[in-house]
Parts: sequence; C-alpha cells; structure tokens
Amino acid sequence: MGSHEKFSRPGTGDFGRLEWAVLGTTCDAVRAWAKAIATRLAPYAIAYVDAAHAGGEGEEGHFFAQVEFQSERYQLLRRKPWNKWHWRPELAQANAVILNGNHHKGLQQIVVLDTRKRESLAGKLDRLTDVVLVLSRDGEPLYDFLEDKVPDVPVLDWDDYEAVAAFLRERIVAAAPPLYGLVLAGGRSRRMGEDKTLIRYHGKPQREYVADLLAGFCERVFISGRPDQAGEPVGTYEWLPDTFLELGPFGGLLSAFRRHPDRAWLVMAVDLPAMPAEGLMRLVAARQSGKIATAFRNDTSGFPEPLVTIWEPSAYPVLLKFLSQGITCPRKVLINSDVEVLPLPEQEWIANANTPEERDRFL
Repeated sequence: MGSHEKFSRPGTGDFGRLEWAVLGTTCDAVRAWAKAIATRLAPYAIAYVDAAHAGGEGEEGHFFAQVEFQSERYQLLRRKPWNKWHWRPELAQANAVILNGNHHKGLQQIVVLDTRKRESLAGKLDRLTDVVLVLSRDGEPLYDFLEDKVPDVPVLDWDDYEAVAAFLRERIVAAAPPLYGLVLAGGRSRRMGEDKTLIRYHGKPQREYVADLLAGFCERVFISGRPDQAGEPVGTYEWLPDTFLELGPFGGLLSAFRRHPDRAWLVMAVDLPAMPAEGLMRLVAARQSGKIATAFRNDTSGFPEPLVTIWEPSAYPVLLKFLSQGITCPRKVLINSDVEVLPLPEQEWIANANTPEERDRFL
C-alpha cells in the first residue's frame, strides 16, 4: 500500500479538548452538580457525560450525554454504547465536558471529599493524573492519601456553585484557541480579467495588504490559494495550498483546519478592499469561542457574512458534516449553526471587488 500525507489531529481526550472528570462522590450527586454548574457557565456550551445505570437507564457501561447550549436552548441526548470516534464530533461544539468520573476518565479531574466515598476514592488514585480542583462536602478535610496528588490545588465548598463556576470559567477562557489568520486568495479572477490578489488598492498587492491587516490580530497568518499558486512570493507570509480542491472558500477553510485543527481562524477574502482594521478589531473584541463562529450580518442579504469571520475549531467537524451532505457554502453553515452575529457598522466594509467596474470604485 502507498503512503499518504499525515493529518494533524486535534488535541483532545476521549470526549473533548477540555475535560473534567468528577469523582469522589455518588453518581446522583455528580449529575445534579454538573447541571447546576453548567447553568451558571452560560453562554459557554457544557456537555455532561455519564454511563447509563442498570435498572433505570439501560445496561451498565452505556453512554449518556447531554449538551446544553445557552441555558438549554439546544440539547443533545443519546444512549448507546460508547465509541469515541463517533461521539467526539457530537461533543466538539462544547467548550468543556464534565464527566462522571466514577465511570469515565478525563484529561483533568475534580476531586470531591465525601466521607461516604472515601474508600472508593482511595482505590482510584491511578485516575488522578491532573487534578485542577478539590471540592469539600460538609467541611470534609483533605485526605492524607491525596496530599501528593493535589499540591497547590484550590479547595472550594462543594455547593458554592458561584465560586466553582467562576473558577471553571477562568479555565475555559484560558483554554480559548489561539487565533490564526487566513487570507482567501485562491480565486481565478475570471470576472476581473486580471489577478485580483495583486491589485494595489493600498500601495501593495492586495493579498499582502490583507495579510498585514490580519497580522495585527493573529499569532500567525497564512495566504490560502490553489496548489499551482504555491510558488508565488507573498512577502513574509506562508502559502497554505488547498488540499480540499475545487471547493472555493469552503475548501480553503477546511484546508486550514486540516493543517491546524486546534486553532481558530480569522478569515478574510482578498476581494474586500474596504474592510478596515477597525472592522477586524470589532470582530475580535466580540469573539465568542463558545460558538462555532463570530461574523458580521450582511444587511443586504440579512445573513451572516462568511468571508470575514472568525471560525472556531468546533466549526471543523460541522463543516465536514455539511460537506458530507454536498453543501459547500460557508454561509449556509453559518445560517444553520450556533454563531455570534454582529451588526455591521458600514455595509461598504464588505463590498466585493470582482469586476473591473467594482475595482475602479476603490482605486
């Protein structure tokens, strides 16, 4: 068999990028606590994962998941045998996943001090690989067998939901994916009659001008294009050639996520000569990492504008789902997904220049 290019895999556990397994108390207590915390973490999307318990919800060891978006506006509820390859895409839109640690292991753990489960907890020390928080029920003191597992870990009261939610919210904010920039420059410029990426509206080739704009807000910036463009000079920026071919901007965005699936992408099309730095600043300031994207509303169409948008890593599996249904329009993805939509201060900001007549307006 021939070799093939290795894909970059998202950094994730069995369930999500940010997982907290809660262990040390009863299953019923974990479930009730998770609901109370998820409610207080809105608008962040929190998933809760448990096992279905014998006698009530099916056979022991089966999977139960509930995803709450913005105060239960949307819920996902499934019961079936666990298979991480099928369930990770379902949970990808959650900012964090709370697990019943009595049944599931997580990347990080929250340990509960509950006298009823002290002996049970002592038998699960191998699961404590990265404890981030200790919760005390009824003033229960820290157990001696935990001392070397929880150095410098904060201890809060089990039922102080506001303090716990504030602590977890800080971790969600800190875990927000870094922002990379992507200039969409792969069009063939057939209507323009010349390479529109090289037009000098601002004293330099437009693709480099857009890249410079994005560089003011992003850790790294790439210029997206067709594979046959990859040898063209683009200043200090790196080409990111399409690997999803003949799909236009949709393919460029998927190719970016394929290269760096754990990054959010601030995307801007090369044919928007009037978009100012102020527009990108507004977009970045209003970014909601708990949704798959943050975009402006196009007042002419009434729909989100996909070609100057922040796409979060959670958008990657969503885009692939749409592709599997034959949909390659980024706008349709935004319209039919949970996104943050901002008012557009100036409609001119997103005016396209795809023809000589449109070009001349901006020269």
